[in-house]
Amino acid sequence: MKMKFRQRIAIQYYRTKMNTVALVSPHKAALLAFDLFSNPFKSRAKKLEPAIFHKAIPLSLALNQLIIRGYHWKSHQPKAKKILIIHGFGSDVYKFDKYVDALLKEKFEVFAFNAPGHGHSDGKRINALLYRDMILEVVNQFGPFYGMIAHSLGGLAASLSMEKIKNDPPLKLILIAPATETKTAVEHFFNFLKVDKKIVTAFYELIEALAKQPISYFSVARVVQKAHFNTLWVHDEEDKICSFDDVKPLLSEQLPKLEFFITKGLGHNKIYKMDSTRDKIVHFLTTEI
Repeated sequence: MKMKFRQRIAIQYYRTKMNTVALVSPHKAALLAFDLFSNPFKSRAKKLEPAIFHKAIPLSLALNQLIIRGYHWKSHQPKAKKILIIHGFGSDVYKFDKYVDALLKEKFEVFAFNAPGHGHSDGKRINALLYRDMILEVVNQFGPFYGMIAHSLGGLAASLSMEKIKNDPPLKLILIAPATETKTAVEHFFNFLKVDKKIVTAFYELIEALAKQPISYFSVARVVQKAHFNTLWVHDEEDKICSFDDVKPLLSEQLPKLEFFITKGLGHNKIYKMDSTRDKIVHFLTTEI
């Protein structure tokens, strides 16, 4: 993944600082690592708002002293089914404008929110639990939802949220290149960062202390293996961000509630931009259970 200049500078700074701090306290160095791991490096550039967003009703909600901002598109269909769009790490809901248009044409009611540290929402950091809690608050205030469409880290957060929604949970979950195994993401992060191994050990201890869950809890595969909701999982074999290797074990399990749509050559981001992917997702949502 190509990084911007300020990202490279930040990583060099963090690497040096972590290794220095680790000489005295691996735990404090792990806190610095977690800060970097959770940093989406929010773009300072002003983004052009797609035309479909001019037709949306602006929404906001409070979460952990942050204001989360989103959009709502009503349907002319009485009692229209609600769909929630959930973007990925370092992304924003503007990138899903064509999904909004396609869903509205099928008479769905659509909601989309920018995660903390993304778009016009407050904050500078994001993690799976904070994102999960944002989704749960959206469901609490604007649900129930018929379906969720979630990309990358949003896929992990959406999966974790499905375990927590007790009343009127979404019937359909669409995962696009989800962050399948957090352990894999952490390994890739530290392989790239190249810091003292004591920091890596302290990082896992920190995650478990903060979440009160082992790293294995943060697994999309774990959730879908026991899911009672219908899931469409879209993934590319050449995804270099969320490895397809983590998906492979599920392919042979033939889980009754899980359907796969596998592509090749689209990678992590191009996959959700393709008409064929969008058409598959809309068909999945419009097909009766």
